[in-house]
Parts: sequence; structure tokens; C-alpha cells
Amino acid sequence: MTDAKVPSGARVRLGTVEGDLRAERNSTIEAEGAVRVSGTAEFEGNVDVVGDLSCRSLDAEGGRVRISGALSVEERLSGDDAEIEVGGTFRAGAVDVDRRLRLGGPAETGVLEVGGLLGGASTLTATTVSVGGKLRLEGKLVARSLEAGGSVEVGDVELDDLEVGGTARLGGGEVRRKVEVGGRFRVDGAFAFGTLETGGIAEFRAPATGGNIEIGGVLSAENDLAFADLEVGGVGEIRGNGRGRSVRIGGKFSVGGSLTLSGPLEIGGKVAVRGALAAGDVEVGGKLEAERAVLTGRASISGALVTRAGFKAVEITLGHRARASGPLVGGRVTLERRAEAETIFGQRVGLDRLARAQRIVAEEVRLEKGATVAEVVYLRTLSVEEGARVGTAQKVDALPPFPL
Repeated sequence: MTDAKVPSGARVRLGTVEGDLRAERNSTIEAEGAVRVSGTAEFEGNVDVVGDLSCRSLDAEGGRVRISGALSVEERLSGDDAEIEVGGTFRAGAVDVDRRLRLGGPAETGVLEVGGLLGGASTLTATTVSVGGKLRLEGKLVARSLEAGGSVEVGDVELDDLEVGGTARLGGGEVRRKVEVGGRFRVDGAFAFGTLETGGIAEFRAPATGGNIEIGGVLSAENDLAFADLEVGGVGEIRGNGRGRSVRIGGKFSVGGSLTLSGPLEIGGKVAVRGALAAGDVEVGGKLEAERAVLTGRASISGALVTRAGFKAVEITLGHRARASGPLVGGRVTLERRAEAETIFGQRVGLDRLARAQRIVAEEVRLEKGATVAEVVYLRTLSVEEGARVGTAQKVDALPPFPL
């Protein structure tokens, strides 16, 4: 076995090395065809390799190693306080680089760990990827997991798990299990995911489908969004259609298309659905707007309710001073003190003190003191307390068909 040594500042031509290769600071190695090292390639300080390099293992220390061509490391590539640049294709059993790793061509490895910056112009396939600082990859990343302490920018991804301490921007792809981002998360293309949790902002620029979503600040979806449970601490916007199990928004929520939920909708502020709303229970602290709404559960509106085609639920409660525009249809409909509505259809309709309605069509109607109704059509009973006012009242043998 014959080892090879390249002195500091030297420029040499090498082909096959049957043993180990040691290159000292500021040296240059020109490949005769390719540099093939049967043992370990050791680089101290800044070293340039012009051409392709293959070796069993590679150790770089205290500088920058540049390989203009392809790099193939059978076992482990180690960079101690070093940075590595590879112009061509890259293969390694495992990678541990303290400072930077830059990849010019397609790359494939097992466990990949970089303390500072990982950059690439093509695709990267790995078992796991861990970056202490930034990841910049123009192509596709395929791995079981990606973890970055700073920020991530990747073309497409195919991952099981993604965890980023700062910001993440993806071209699209799939994260099968979990996405966790401390700051801002953005996806420009079609995206599928298991669960998503971000402390700041989540942006979807194309259709996205996933499981539970939890966002501390703002949700922005420019197209359709499908999910399981959606929870946003601040403001949420879906410009296309929304579909899921439940939605809980601390502030304002808007949907440009229709919103279809199998479970509850809870909004602290205002919710506006340009198309149809379907949900289980609905609780809104401010205003609800929709073209139409059909619920399988109960609704509690504290502010205002505006629909054109109507609002239907098993039970509807308009809170103190709440206002409703558009027909209300429910099994039980209650207007609390000083609430107002236009037309109400229901089995049992009750107006508390000083509540007002234009028209009520119901089986049973109850009006407390100070309540006012212009017209009442009822099937069974009409209870009117002293001080309540009814314009006209008609008892019928059968109620007309209800809307919705």
C-alpha cells in the first residue's frame, strides 16, 4: 500500500492512490482521469481538487475543500470546522460537516448533518437531514426527516417529518406525518401533509390537503384547503373552498368559496363565507356572513348574522342585541334581549324582552314583554306576555313549507 502526500502550496496530478491521501494547506490536486483513493482522503486547510474524487472516507479540517467534479465517499465524510463544495454528483455513506456543504449536482447519502449552511442546485436523497443554520436546495429533497434550526428553502419535498426553528418555504410535495415551523411557513405548489403546526404564519399558494392544522398567527390559503381540525390564533383566509372536520379561529375568518365541516365552527370575531356553509355546531362572537348556511347542530351568534338564501340549524340563538338578515330556519329559535331578525321559521320560536322580528312561522311561539312581531303564523300555540306587540296573528291547520 502506498500513501500519497501533497505538500502545502503544491500543485500535483494524481490518479489512483493505493492507500491514504493527505493534502496540506493551499494545495491543488489535478485529476488524471479521476482521483481514486482506496483509503482515507485527509485535507488540511484550503484544498482544491480539479476533477472527480472517490475514496473510502474523507476528513477535512479547518478550511475549504472544493471538488470541481463528482465526489464519492464510500463511508463517512467529516468536516471539522470546514466547508465542502462539490461541483458534480455526490455520494456518501454519511456526512458530518461543521460549517458549510455546497452541492452542485444530484446528491445521495445516509445521515446528513451540517452545522451551518447546506446548499444545493439539484436533488438530494438522504436518510435524515439535520442543519443547524440554513438549507437552500433548488431541486427535490427526499428523506425520512428534515430538521433545521434556522431557515429552509427547498423545491419539492418527499418527507415523513419537517421541523424548522425559523422559516420554511417549499415548492410543493408531501410531508407524510408532521410539519413544525417556529415562524413562517410557505408552500408555492400543491402540497399534502399529515399535521401542521406553526407559531407565526402559514401560506398555501396552491391546493393543499392534510390533517390537523394549528397556527399561532395567520393562515393564508390562495386555493382549496382540506384539513381535519383547523385552529388559528389570529386571522384565517381561504380564497378557494375549505373542507374539514372543525374550525376554531381567534379573530377573523374568510372563505372565498364554500366551507364544508362535519363538526363545529368557532370564531371569536367575524366569519365571511362567500358560498355555502355546512357545519355541525356554530359559535360566532362577532358577525357571520354566508350565501346560505345549513347546520346539523346548534348555532349561537353574538353579533350579526347575514345570509341571502337563509340560515338553518337544529337550534338558533341570537344573543343580546344581535341582528339577523335573511331567513332563520330551526327546530328551536331564540332571540335574546333586544335581538332582531327578519323572517323566522321553526318548531318553537321565542322572543325575549324587547326582541323584534318581522315575521314568524312556527308551531309554537312565545313573546316576552316588549317583544314586537309584525306577523305571526302558528300551528299550535301563541303565548304573548303583557306589553308584547303582534301586528297580525293567524292560526293555521298546516304550516307552509320552510326554506332550505
